[in-house]
Formats: sequence, C-alpha cells, structure tokens
Amino acid sequence: MRKKTVVMGFIGSQLDSGQGAGRWEKWRPTVSLAQHEDVVIDRLELFHSPAHRALVDRVVEDIASVSPGTEVRPIEMPIADPWDFGEVYGALYDWTRRYRFNPDREQYWAHITTGTHVAQICMFLLVESRAIPGVLLQTSPPKRQAHGNPGSYALIDLDLSRYDALARRFEAEQRDAVDFLKSGIATRNPRFNALIDEIERVAVRSRAPILLTGPTGAGKSHLARRMFELKKSRHQMNGEFVEVNCATLQGDGAASTLFGHKKGSFTGAAADRAGLLRTAHEGVLFLDEIGELGLDEQAMLLKAVEEKRFFPMGSDREVTSDFQLIAGTNRDLRIDVAAGRFREDLYARINLWSYTLPGLAQRPEDLEPNIDHLLARAGAESGRAVRFSAEAKAMYLRFAQSPAALWAGNFRDLSASVTRLATLADGGRIDTTLVEAELQRLRWHWQHAGDAASSEAAIELEALLGSEALESLDLFDRMQLESVLRVCRESKTLSDAGRKLFHRSRTQRSVLNDADRLRKYLQKYGLTWDAISA
Repeated sequence: MRKKTVVMGFIGSQLDSGQGAGRWEKWRPTVSLAQHEDVVIDRLELFHSPAHRALVDRVVEDIASVSPGTEVRPIEMPIADPWDFGEVYGALYDWTRRYRFNPDREQYWAHITTGTHVAQICMFLLVESRAIPGVLLQTSPPKRQAHGNPGSYALIDLDLSRYDALARRFEAEQRDAVDFLKSGIATRNPRFNALIDEIERVAVRSRAPILLTGPTGAGKSHLARRMFELKKSRHQMNGEFVEVNCATLQGDGAASTLFGHKKGSFTGAAADRAGLLRTAHEGVLFLDEIGELGLDEQAMLLKAVEEKRFFPMGSDREVTSDFQLIAGTNRDLRIDVAAGRFREDLYARINLWSYTLPGLAQRPEDLEPNIDHLLARAGAESGRAVRFSAEAKAMYLRFAQSPAALWAGNFRDLSASVTRLATLADGGRIDTTLVEAELQRLRWHWQHAGDAASSEAAIELEALLGSEALESLDLFDRMQLESVLRVCRESKTLSDAGRKLFHRSRTQRSVLNDADRLRKYLQKYGLTWDAISA
C-alpha cells in the first residue's frame, strides 16, 4: 500500500504571488509542488499569516486546477514578527504537538524554499529533532521559464544514521575526543574506559555541574582541565579555566577569593576585587576539595550556580557570571551531608553528573601504558630518549601490579617514580639495578601507609572473626589474611579480587577459577564475600 505524501510549508508572499494569466509563465514554488509528473502530493499543509489569506485562496484554486487530487489545508499562523526566531519556532512547535502524525500511512516533506530564512531554519530544526518525522523538501526554478515547467526538487534526509560516511566521521570524532581526555594513553581497564566514554558525551553536550570524586592523585584536576580544553576546541567555551583548591581558602579570604569584594568591606580590603567566579565567566570553574568550603560559602555558591548571580562581599549590587562548575573531592560528601558539614541542596545541585575516578591500584592493567606515556614525556622534557631494558621493565611491572604496590599517591607517585628512573638512566637506559633501587625507595615511601592499612585490616579482622578466633591465628596466617582482605576491600567483585590475587599463577592454568579459589580460601575462616563487602 502506497504511503500518502504530505507536504507542509509556508506560502511564499513574493514567490507565490501573481495576477492574471501571466502568473502561469512564472515559477511559483508552492504551485509547482503539484505540477511534477513523477510525484503525487496527497495533502499540503499551507502555513500563512492572516494578511496573506487572499493569496492563499488563489494558490489553492491554481493547485486544484493542475492537481485535483491534492488536498490543500490553509493553516493560519498569526505571527507578529516573522523574523523573531522564538516566536516562529514556538508557533511551529506548538502546531507539531497538536498535529496527528501517522508515519505508518503517510510520509512527510517539510518545504523549506518559501517563508523567511527564520522559518526555514525552524523547519530544519523541527525535522532534525524529529518533531516533524520526515525529510526536508527543497524546490528550485527551471533554467528557462516556461508554462507548466515545475522546475526541480530534492529531498534531504537529516537522519545521520543513514549516511555511513558521516556516521564514521562522527564516530572518529568521538574516539579522538575520548583519546584527548585520556591524554592519548591507550588505557585498558574496561570500567575506566566506559567512564571516560560517558564523560566525553557529557562534556560536549552539557553545561551542568559535574562532580569528580576519587582519591588524591587520581587525576581529577587533570581531567577537569582536559574537559575544558575539549569544550574550548568545539567553540563551546569563550572564557578560561579557573582552578582553586578550597582547602586553601580560610575565613573572610574564602568568600573574597571566590566572590570578590568591595573596597573597605573588611580589614585589608584596600581595593575592589572581582573574584574567581567572575574570572571564570563563560568558562569553567574547577573547585577542588569542595568539601572544605564553609557553609556560608556553600550557600553563596549555590545561588551563583543556580541563578548565575551573587553579591560580592560588602556590595549591595549583584553581579553576574555564567560559568560551568566542575567540583572535585576525595571525601564522601554523602557522609558530610548527613553530619551537617555540607549543604544537602548544594550536593543535590552538583551531583547531577557524578563520577568516581578509580585509584591506580584499582587499574593494574593501565600501569604499563601510563608508564610508557610518562617515560616518553620525561624523555621529551630532557631532550633524550629513555627506555627500560626488557628485564628491568618486567621487574618494575611485576612489583607495580602486585598488592605490595600501594600507590598511595596514585599518579603522583607513579609520575615521580618514572621521573626519578628517567633522570638517573645513564645513556638513556633503565636497567635492573636502577629499578631495584627505585622499588626500595617506593617501599620505604609507603611504609607508613602500609602500617595504617595493616592497622585497619587488623581492626576489620577482629570485627569479622571475633577476638578469640583472631588470637588463635598464627602470625603468618593473620598477615596473609589481612593482605587478602585489603585486596578484597579495593575490589568491586569477588572475581575482580581473585584476578588480582592470582594474577601470576592464572597464566599457568587452562581453567580460570580465580573466584572459586578465593571463595574457598575465605570459607576456611568462615568468611563470605557478602560479609566482607558489607
């Protein structure tokens, strides 16, 4: 069954006009729609202003004379200013909401040859957004004017999924954006890669606040700056990237630094100050460690984020700043909200897009590409190529991916370690002697963090096993169990923990049963994964 063809478009106040028989010698785009021999227009929805009703009546008569089977429905749109985008789009959008589209039985063509340029743009947007479930129709006059010559027409489908070449270009652009956010590092951790994929889409599509959580050194500041640079490259930002660590803001200086002040508003305010929120106008404001802000500053920040305006200290006049907020914290703000240290309304406002960046110890498969990246960067800065020997790299990676490597400072620790190795590498070659010395330095550096982790593990063991069962364990078994629990605590699932704990031996087995091996080990002490994860 043939679908009916329905065309919708504006009357052409100039192009469709004409009097007497001579009008047939002129190309009139709306009338020409019904003159094509290879297409049947079943219905024409003809938009017009009240002032052009007489012209519409004549066009209706002329279409009836050349195509009696075409139904023309005049639709009056009382638009006061046809060049007002908001008014035109609103009128058309309201009409599409009322119109009963039936794509199963009808196909829709939006005629964009007639009407003002504003009307044509609005028709384009409505088709592109699928408010009009059809395609664009562009008509053109004949090269030589002649009676009955309808000219030509072209259909433009805005469904980009139909254009393989365009789809590939958009996919490539998204891959480039994701690589940019990752600084070109070929990360391998599936959860981290999925996280960055979503952040890329949010970064280029939204100006809403974004909350980045994660341990110190996980890369929150770096990612926030890369998000800004990505938006800047897409011409979505005109301002600058402004970063401040809220832990450094104290007393009156906190409000002054963020919101500015008027001269004389407090002791030491010798001149007016704009404040960082105004500096970030049309750019990004990154507030690291936002949980350190005082409650008064939190209230002022909420107003600035929601209303884009605020009062500088000592001023009776509001100022405006349109910025995007990216917040960072290594704390669980939910706990701070429950304790009254962080405003619940501000947390709700900045938690629309919330992402937790995993620590380096949770991404062991990403250590090697990050080491390669840092080594290449160190070589570029020093002006000489630096490389590991095969044995040295294997030794370094074996330690770096083991539970003994705490990476307490995350990427800061890794960057410092690679920098030391690159600096000390004679002839640009990192050998096993250098690596062994570096591993001793890292162990010493993490000794206090390891002691703290062991203390936590001991407390956890007593809670899980009870004091009597804990005292009955040999020191060897106790230390081993504490280490296993630490890995479990840093893992999301039993399988994830098993992969980490049996990383080396699993390559020697044909059947991978890491989760089962770990489950049986825990059962030996009456422990379950649910009890540990709880």
